[in-house]
Amino acid sequence: MKIVGLTGGIGSGKTTVLQCFMDIGTATYIADVEAKKLMNNDDELKFQIKQIFGDKVYKNGNIDRKYLASIVFNDALKLEKLNKLVHPKVQQHFKSFVEKSKNTILIYESAILFESGSNKLCDYIITVVADYETKIKRLKLRDGVSEDEIKARMQHQLNDDYKIAKANFVIENNNIENTKSQISTIYKILQKDDIE
Repeated sequence: MKIVGLTGGIGSGKTTVLQCFMDIGTATYIADVEAKKLMNNDDELKFQIKQIFGDKVYKNGNIDRKYLASIVFNDALKLEKLNKLVHPKVQQHFKSFVEKSKNTILIYESAILFESGSNKLCDYIITVVADYETKIKRLKLRDGVSEDEIKARMQHQLNDDYKIAKANFVIENNNIENTKSQISTIYKILQKDDIE
């Protein structure tokens, strides 16, 4: 099995790229989705999160993402503490997911692939990039947030140059037809047994 890390900055359109890979039959693991599930269902993790952020961080037994984001995006130390709890749990969960999977290519999607150290679980890395204006437009539309809020979120992520330098493949995601063509090419390369 080839494990392919898929990452990119906020607004780069990773979800669209991931969907295209799913459409051509690739198995996927979405780290953020699985992290949410673990924060809601893993009793040990819930207890640890409450110890740092208080009981208010859970509403009706589920994590209050908005409340949590309002804290961690303004407090780097608390964000680091949260990541130290969540990342090992996600990686552990992913390893058992891989053991059960029968697929030859598996995409591991994570916005913070390098920050979490999950890149070490991958055989190849794809970085998704987009023009700054395109990212801003997408995020305003998707999240209804201001440009200042978007910039604040971007500051919490590694810049594109770093991710590009560490990637085996880079997808420029500004135009969907062009993106699909790049994905098709990468998929064909990944299907070969002897990738350089």
